[in-house]
Amino acid sequence: MTEKGKVFIVSGPSGSGKSTVLREVFSRRDHIWFSVSATTRAPRPGEEEGVDYFFMDRDRFEKMIRDGQFLEHAQFVGNYYGTPAGPVMEHLEAGDDVVLDIEIVGAAQVREKLPEAVSVFIQPPSMEELEHRLRKRSTETEEKIIGRLERARREFAERDKYDHVVINDDFVRAAGEFIEIMDREKAKTCPGCEKE
Repeated sequence: MTEKGKVFIVSGPSGSGKSTVLREVFSRRDHIWFSVSATTRAPRPGEEEGVDYFFMDRDRFEKMIRDGQFLEHAQFVGNYYGTPAGPVMEHLEAGDDVVLDIEIVGAAQVREKLPEAVSVFIQPPSMEELEHRLRKRSTETEEKIIGRLERARREFAERDKYDHVVINDDFVRAAGEFIEIMDREKAKTCPGCEKE
């Protein structure tokens, strides 16, 4: 019988390097699946159905909300975003660990529905470093950068609600720490399963 997978919730401010850390984790780990969110917004150029998002119309999304088919959902700038429960449960049953990269509000909703989920907050070494990373991108206006920094301060205030905090001062080291967390958490529920 295949051992059931585990859910790992990952949050962190924009500029924390979550995506880079997770890419490294996925390159070094088997039996792991990155949860794809659903949205009512239109696809952007190059985005693929089922890879970047599950794109759906508002009626279908709202029906799924009514039917309790989301682990979490929220509205941003007039569009819905959410994590469909079905694919997550299928991968868990197949023995895959599932990673959800979601905001702090969604993370709280998932923890309520799946108390056994493990939450990890990824943060930069300091607010100064975060500001440096956001400015280095050179993709946003000053107003947007200030907004992101303000939001990051609010997110930092929530990090104590997470099971683990990983400081991303070096993405390879941070990915290694994340994998160690996965191994320890898996060992709690399935001794001997951690090194797959």
